[in-house]
Amino acid sequence: MMHEEVVERVAAVLSGWNPLGPRAAAVEDLDGYRVEAIDIIFAAGARPQPAAVARIVRDVLDEAFGLDLTSTDCTQPAKEIAGILSGR
Repeated sequence: MMHEEVVERVAAVLSGWNPLGPRAAAVEDLDGYRVEAIDIIFAAGARPQPAAVARIVRDVLDEAFGLDLTSTDCTQPAKEIAGILSGR
């Protein structure tokens, strides 16, 4: 089971980065990227590596919002998320 604190921290990274930019205000049920945070946590599994997390972040957000992010776009938030998921 996912800990609420981890979900909140990952969602905060995504919200701070806000890859949707101003379009975020128009997305119904965005809920501070919580759903996407849960998807990323689940997909990352028990041993998250930053490069893998970057791909997961890209795939989850591209699919959810029709974005065209690159792994490079996702590198910094993925490092933060990998750190959170690794307990750092």
